[in-house]
Amino acid sequence: MHEEKNEKLQFRFGWGMSFIPMVVFTIVCILLFIVFKAFDMHALAMGGFVGLSIGALFVKNFKEYGKFWNAVMKGIASPTSVAVVLILFIIGMFSQLMKSAGVSNGFLWLASTIGMKGGIYVAFVFLACCVISTATGSSIGTMFAAFPIFYSAGIALGASPMFLAGAILGGAVFGDNLAPISDTTIASCGTQVYRDGIRTAEISGAVASRFKYSLVAAIITTVLLVFLGGIGGTVSGDLAVGGSPLPLLMLIPVGLLLFVAIKTRDIFASITVGLVSGTIVALASGLLQFGDIFSVENGVTQGFLSDGVASMMGTVTLVISVFGIMGVLQEAGALDKLVDWILKSKLARTPKGAEIAMMIGTNLTTLLFGGVTSASILTFGPVVNEIGKRKNIHPYRRANLLDGFANSIANNVPFLSCFVFIGVALSGLNPGVVALGLVYTAVLFFVLLFAVLTGWGRRFEGPNGEEVKEDPAQK
Repeated sequence: MHEEKNEKLQFRFGWGMSFIPMVVFTIVCILLFIVFKAFDMHALAMGGFVGLSIGALFVKNFKEYGKFWNAVMKGIASPTSVAVVLILFIIGMFSQLMKSAGVSNGFLWLASTIGMKGGIYVAFVFLACCVISTATGSSIGTMFAAFPIFYSAGIALGASPMFLAGAILGGAVFGDNLAPISDTTIASCGTQVYRDGIRTAEISGAVASRFKYSLVAAIITTVLLVFLGGIGGTVSGDLAVGGSPLPLLMLIPVGLLLFVAIKTRDIFASITVGLVSGTIVALASGLLQFGDIFSVENGVTQGFLSDGVASMMGTVTLVISVFGIMGVLQEAGALDKLVDWILKSKLARTPKGAEIAMMIGTNLTTLLFGGVTSASILTFGPVVNEIGKRKNIHPYRRANLLDGFANSIANNVPFLSCFVFIGVALSGLNPGVVALGLVYTAVLFFVLLFAVLTGWGRRFEGPNGEEVKEDPAQK
């Protein structure tokens, strides 16, 4: 009975065929995001389910066919998958609240009032987008909101089109990497499990420990943009003041959310505080009306609560499909074989080498998925988890490297990055120009590479899950 329970899922031609769902998923990803430029998470999730349906045809026999779909359900129903889905739905409401309140307009008013031009304006836009993306937890949402507001105004104020587009994209990536309500933050923490096999990396703790990397990268990027941001730009005249200062009040609930998150390390408590305080501030300031919270007109629901849940459906569907694929790979023993191969290589004999392997694998996976960071993190996260656990690297450190490298230089490849193509669509520039202007992701890569090579910020997991400076296994 015990042996039957531990039998691996069998495929025709060997365990390597268990990667068929992943291969199909990758092909669909490339077609959607690179060939057709269709940034649709529902369609991407479809690729995962189609891949599973095709992969099921290659199992060894009819008995294995049933085991295949049991493996899919086991992956989807895993505690990690359920936790990620639940958190995504909760944070969706807060994210939509911030978008509905129009935070971007507050920053436009500030820039116009102060009279920023050239490189100063580009650096300001980068910082503004950092705040917006951290507040909303959405890189794509930040890009679509920021380009119409900041880009044309910046061109009139003498900003370099290349670096201005890159500043918006870089600021959007900053929040995607750092925000406790970002889907990549949730995914990176949710895939890293303590050695007790029960707890996953706490989101607030991981965010607090990764802040130093993001901050250093942001400071370097800001300085570079001040000097580079005006190259090739021409001031076309005075621009009328736009926007409104009122939306800046929404930074109050953002601050409260971050404070509670760091203090309690409880994402649900912090989101509750953010939602309640944000709703109060928005209503009191007139940014929103009661109908903007939730209302029904002609049988159709409206408001940021229902819209927030709906906005996460694409990402949640993607999470379900990817965890289904991971379930197949796990039951076929493919992930164990991949991890064993990496750990037996000369590269992974030390914690530094293991982290270099994580860096290479994360960047390659992100490239394969066309810069869809949530998909690459969910896919390679379990591999990072196993490598890190066997080297006693703390879950916070694993989550930080996984999320950071996924959001770094792989997004600068002109013809393999959804971020670049979104920038192209919204700015009208060519992919090569947009990629060269994306400074932050390149800087973040080198900051993290420095952390890996020098051991800056490296922590190990002690017997009870606590952080220790030295590897407890070597004491």
